[in-house]
Amino acid sequence: MTEIKVPELGESITEGTISQWLKEVGDYVEQGEFIAELETDKVNAEIPVETSGVIKEFKREPGDTVEIGEVIAIIDEGGQAGGSSSTSEDTKEKQPATEKQADTKSQEPAKQEEEAQSTTNRPLASPAARKLAREKGISLDAITPTDPTGKIRRQDVEAHQDKPAQSKAASPQKPALTQSADDPTKPTEREKMSRRRQTIAKRLVEVQQTSAMLTTFNEVDMTAVMDLRKRRKDAFLDKNGVKLGFMSFFTKAVVGALKEFPLLNAEIQGDELLIKKYYDIGIAVSTDTGLVVPVLRDADRLGFAGIERGIGDLGKKARDNKLQLNDMQGGTFTITNGGVFGSLWSTPILNAPQVGILGMHKIQMRPVAIDNERFENRPMMYLALSYDHRIVDGKEAVSFLVKVKDMIEDPEQLLLEG
Repeated sequence: MTEIKVPELGESITEGTISQWLKEVGDYVEQGEFIAELETDKVNAEIPVETSGVIKEFKREPGDTVEIGEVIAIIDEGGQAGGSSSTSEDTKEKQPATEKQADTKSQEPAKQEEEAQSTTNRPLASPAARKLAREKGISLDAITPTDPTGKIRRQDVEAHQDKPAQSKAASPQKPALTQSADDPTKPTEREKMSRRRQTIAKRLVEVQQTSAMLTTFNEVDMTAVMDLRKRRKDAFLDKNGVKLGFMSFFTKAVVGALKEFPLLNAEIQGDELLIKKYYDIGIAVSTDTGLVVPVLRDADRLGFAGIERGIGDLGKKARDNKLQLNDMQGGTFTITNGGVFGSLWSTPILNAPQVGILGMHKIQMRPVAIDNERFENRPMMYLALSYDHRIVDGKEAVSFLVKVKDMIEDPEQLLLEG
């Protein structure tokens, strides 16, 4: 028997929550296959098995909190699944009828095990079917099995995928309605916060309690950037295979401003300041499970295409829950864009231990005074810079934001920043 333990995931991670088992008791697994998905406060990780064998027991259930090094499953290296310790369900389905008849007796224990599993909430499925469903984003609950035992097989997943109207993953089960403590006649819902949401809540409160956070505002005329994008976007896409967005302009502008005002690229360590001479820019990304801030490394060394490509890759990994710890650690400054959700004005909260964060907002046409006699409608955006007043004074913060504004309104300056 082999114990499957929660592996080391990083120095700062001590525990996690089992979000789902990727296999079933009785399944045969090969060395290196993933057996469970673990949700931590930073990333979601899949736990592999280090030896081949049959899963004999799960020690914990989905939703349980487990510590690093804790035993969560038992594997029998010499065990048999469905009459063979080395043959998958899909391989057995391809055997001749005579071989299947010969294996009838050896499959009886597996059938009994499947019947016992049918009393649980987890749908029965072969490893190949479970893997394909996970890759296609299809919920096993939405698939109707053709096997008399109720077990979902690979062909069931493929058949379900060919039905567009029915192949959408089932919506998560809604929390049960309960009665309000204040008024029993009022319906309420109660659901547990995800580990990531709990960590986000804790960190945001800590930031407000341990920093002297202030926010300064300005507005930027986006006319020049929008005109440049309009002229160059098609050629940029053809050449680089990525769209020219606003984030590359703001990332370039932030790097230029950080070089001029280095205290905004620093952090406090005890009674010392650690001023960083590199520019790893955190890009806030909203996902279904909460806000994450993957880091764009060495942004000062990237061109516009490199920045857009890097941000796009990080955003996709975040939404697919594929971020690794090294994608999240070591940022020096953060940019967040609430404008994509329609936000016109906000005060972003610092991403500790960083001491500065720039908030972008919705571009909105507003009348702007050109001189004493003329007004024009211009695409305007409010910018917000939150900073830690313990090491950054108001003058420096305001000057930083003005520097960003000037470079966005005159994009040619960004070329001088490399």
